[in-house]
Amino acid sequence: MLLYIVRHGDPDYKNDCLTERGHLQAEAVAKRIRDSKIDRIFSSPMGRAKQTAEPSCRLLGLEMNIEEWAHEIIPDQLRTPFPDGVRKSITNVQNTYYRENGYIDLDYDHAFECQGINESGMKEATAFIEENGREFLERLGYREENGIYRILYPNEEKVALFCHAAMARAWMSTLFRIPLHMMWASFAYTHTGVTIIEFKNNENGVTAPQCLCYSDVSHLYKEGLDLLHNNRVEM
Repeated sequence: MLLYIVRHGDPDYKNDCLTERGHLQAEAVAKRIRDSKIDRIFSSPMGRAKQTAEPSCRLLGLEMNIEEWAHEIIPDQLRTPFPDGVRKSITNVQNTYYRENGYIDLDYDHAFECQGINESGMKEATAFIEENGREFLERLGYREENGIYRILYPNEEKVALFCHAAMARAWMSTLFRIPLHMMWASFAYTHTGVTIIEFKNNENGVTAPQCLCYSDVSHLYKEGLDLLHNNRVEM
């Protein structure tokens, strides 16, 4: 199975929808999803994710399946007062803080001891995503057992989940056992970025996720759209 994790397009967060730029991005990624011959499309219940998924569903003639658990992380869980006492998203904390003073060496199980992260609600948020992500993958034919996945049936489909940056990074942290603070320090996720994860159907009946690409935006380049990362950096 190939799992495509697609972030929503450029958002109007206040109204939970896409901007004009975001709609253009959604149409561009839809052509990518069509050409990839996706078999099933899933989406977060939030408006900006559903609006990003809609063109893909239209081009492929597929139903949009809503995954309630795939909503963006609750803002209060993302916020931390570190380092200045003003509550802000952990994404807006300078990434050097997550690496300094030996924090770079914290392993997966101790990631929530990292400064800034330890004053947020990310431990609870990540546990929720891990539990529900595990159930989602089991429905698709892969049951986690002690770090590997039992192949319940060899799923040969390509499936796409349209969701959100923080939610996707937290889920990938659990899938690949990357310490959460290092995921935030090192892996950003841009609008309509496509991540592809393979669950190879090995003959011995077990598999493990492998990332084939991360936050790819070649579809934007192909359509002549700008490559601004989150409206900030020209890539």
